Amino acid sequence: MREPENLGNIVLYPLTFHPIFKERVWGGRSLETLYRKPLPPGRPIGESWEIADRPGEASVIQNGPLAGKDLHWLMEHRADEVLGSARSQSGRFPLLVKILDAAEQLSLQVHPPARVAAVLGGEPKTEMWFIAHASPDAELFVGLKRGVTRAEFERRIRAGTVAECFHRLAVRPGDAMFLPSGRVHAIGAGNVIFEIQQNSDTTYRVFDWNRVDRDGQARELHVAQSLTSIDFDDFEPSLIPSRTECHAAGGIRRLVDDPLFRVDHTSMEAARSLALTQPACAILGVLEGHIRVDGAGQAVELAAGQFCLVPAHVADATLRSLTAASFLRVQPG
Repeated sequence: MREPENLGNIVLYPLTFHPIFKERVWGGRSLETLYRKPLPPGRPIGESWEIADRPGEASVIQNGPLAGKDLHWLMEHRADEVLGSARSQSGRFPLLVKILDAAEQLSLQVHPPARVAAVLGGEPKTEMWFIAHASPDAELFVGLKRGVTRAEFERRIRAGTVAECFHRLAVRPGDAMFLPSGRVHAIGAGNVIFEIQQNSDTTYRVFDWNRVDRDGQARELHVAQSLTSIDFDDFEPSLIPSRTECHAAGGIRRLVDDPLFRVDHTSMEAARSLALTQPACAILGVLEGHIRVDGAGQAVELAAGQFCLVPAHVADATLRSLTAASFLRVQPG
């Protein structure tokens, strides 16, 4: 498809997007109270899709001369300039970035590995979680307790006690977890999480705590697909280690360095600057404080809970901390 000529001459710049809100039975209103998200009234919102390029649900650009165009339009017309050395996913932006509000615990679930997804007709989904806020008793369900067998797992599904097979970890703000496809998991109640994942929306539910939706209907389970997808040798995974390297403006903690994406947690003192020169695009998601991103004659200011996408061809991009701040810096593989 040919790019409209009047938009083809626009130099790409740091882009912000309108969030896409998702009602979930386990959601709440924390995205409104913590980040001033304009949530629809009276509904439990579990997910805010901050950067998305899903069929029929692509993030719409909020700022600058390309406002009103969406991320999929960019991928159709300006993909090389956006991605740089990164690779698209079947012509779409390769990552999906969310904020999750787990007012209640999520279903016990799994995402299929690539080899299984191809057979089941789904999509693989490796992801990582960064705990932005957590109640004092917040926890994650991740992987299996050591020694749990597939036979025991299946028996406990039938008995309604499969949660007893899951490894559980207490968490606090600043903790992070990597979840390769095939790792069974659930988010416990009281967590607000920044989620970085492959561009996928395939989830197989093992158990959903016998709850019903607003219409009184139980949500669908996918037991057979789950059993095919679960890695039954994945016992008691640990949180990502907390090791921070100092730099001139603050500290950088490498969270994930995977072929699919790389994620750093960066903290900066007030009034410091950081060059954003990179071979691939970068996504910035603010956890605390305020930052300003400049590039190609455009500037965006971001507060906690806000994101921007810096295309790879924005060669002069810089980030400045307006206050003491911390943020995630994400680059696709």
